[in-house]
Amino acid sequence: MADSYQIKDQGGTYFLTCQVVGWVDVFSRQAYRDIIIDSLKYCIVEKDLIVYAYVIMTNHVHLIVRSNSERLSDTIRDFKRFTSNQILKNIDANQSESRKDWMNVVFEYHARFNKRVKEKQFWTHENHAVELTSNEMIDSKLNYIHENPVRAAWVENAEDYLYSSARSYAGLNNLLEIELI
Repeated sequence: MADSYQIKDQGGTYFLTCQVVGWVDVFSRQAYRDIIIDSLKYCIVEKDLIVYAYVIMTNHVHLIVRSNSERLSDTIRDFKRFTSNQILKNIDANQSESRKDWMNVVFEYHARFNKRVKEKQFWTHENHAVELTSNEMIDSKLNYIHENPVRAAWVENAEDYLYSSARSYAGLNNLLEIELI
C-alpha cells in the first residue's frame, strides 16, 4: 500500500473511501445501506468517531471523519470488519437476493488473494486515506462527496439523496447525525 494513503495522524481529519471488492454494487439494496448507517451510528456513540460527511454509493462509501479517541485506524478497521460480517450474513440469509450466488463467487475469489481473510472478502484493504490539512482540501472533498449522486445522475440536487450528509448541510433531516465542518 502506498505510504501516502495511510492514516498517520490518528487524531487527524481524513477523507476515506471504503470500496467493495470487485466494485460489486451491493449498496443498490437499502438493507445493506442501512447496515452502514447503523454501524456509523454505533461508531459515533461508542468509539468517539466524528463524522463530518458521508455518501453511500452502490459499491463504495466516502467519509470525512476524525476520531476523538485518536484511534481512527482501529475504528475504521472495526467498522469494516463488522459491516463486512453483517452484510455477508444478510446476503446469505436473504432468500430474495437474486445476486447472492454471483456476489459470493466474487467475494470468495478476492479472499483467495488475502491471507487475512478466510472465506469471503467484502471490503478492499485500502481506505485511500487523505489527511485534510487545509480548508481548501476540506471544501474540495466535501463537494466531491456530496456531488457523487448528482454525477451518477441519481438526483438533480445533492441534498435530495437520502444516504448522504448533503441533507444535513442543506438543513434537512438526515439518517445519520453528523457534525458540520
